[in-house]
Amino acid sequence: MEKKLLLLISKNDDFATGIETAGRREFQTTTVNNMHAGYALALNILPDVILIDYSSLGLESLKNLHSYKSTHFLNKSFLFLFGDLENKKTLDKIFADQVDGIIYDKGSFGYIINKIEETVKVNSCLTNYWKDSFMGLFNILNHPVILLQDEKIVAMNDAFKNDFFITGKQKIKLTDLVVDKNKLKVKEALRKFAKGKHMKATTKTTLVMKEKIREARITFSKLDKSLCGQLVMMINFTGNDFPLNQEIGSTSRETEKYFSSNHTSEEVAFTKREKEIISLLCKGYKTKEISEALCISSKTIEKHRANIIRRTHSGTILESIVYALNHNMIDI
Repeated sequence: MEKKLLLLISKNDDFATGIETAGRREFQTTTVNNMHAGYALALNILPDVILIDYSSLGLESLKNLHSYKSTHFLNKSFLFLFGDLENKKTLDKIFADQVDGIIYDKGSFGYIINKIEETVKVNSCLTNYWKDSFMGLFNILNHPVILLQDEKIVAMNDAFKNDFFITGKQKIKLTDLVVDKNKLKVKEALRKFAKGKHMKATTKTTLVMKEKIREARITFSKLDKSLCGQLVMMINFTGNDFPLNQEIGSTSRETEKYFSSNHTSEEVAFTKREKEIISLLCKGYKTKEISEALCISSKTIEKHRANIIRRTHSGTILESIVYALNHNMIDI
């Protein structure tokens, strides 16, 4: 079962260690030491639970506590305050209406985690909350927006259909819109983002449209941590459009520049040592085994791996291997 995200805001390192240890079966814990940093991180990762350690932060630090529940993006996160029994009367009076629960020190980290789990089970998050919110706004957005399941486009709004000339019920993937050399990178980036704890990511890329290459800023956002692989993607075009027509290679300087900087596979070549290393990698050898076979250090092998990745303009050594095989650069 996938662990829930717990954001702990505390200046007490021992307390943070105790909470992380006690909750490691149910929670993946991230710790920050002040309310401002906690709020910024919470908006980014949308944790299931936020636990604020009043005992180490003090009353003055909690003056903006209400902001954690006032934003639409965090009102599905459970917000708990941890305090000492000496201040129970004050904490109940000031903060009882601002949080989902106040947990008082009973000398046990397990007790704190149990109290959190009890509340979460009774009032569990709705898995489809983000999906319902998104679908309600889907078609009124002016920007092209799609819903992804892994790399498959499972829904698209009218703006996307118009901009990408989609008619009928065409089944397309995100990689269908990307130049060939970037397809593996896109797949890997989506996989890492889907498995990571962050809820949003932004990047600049180039998309292929009907007779055009268009630069765009892409924003990815997860619908819900429980909806594995489901992402929202919004596209904002930058205005730099490069027509794909008979001018390519002659008078279209912008397009010529694009292709010259992005299609250099004929210039890629491995050294003799790099060929030996990548050939052994293809056969399943690990770094230590390659070190023994070639009588070179592991550190030297890592340098060669880095050079191989750089030469092939790849993101991982696996992409480099695929690239090398596809371009007949090595003999297996």
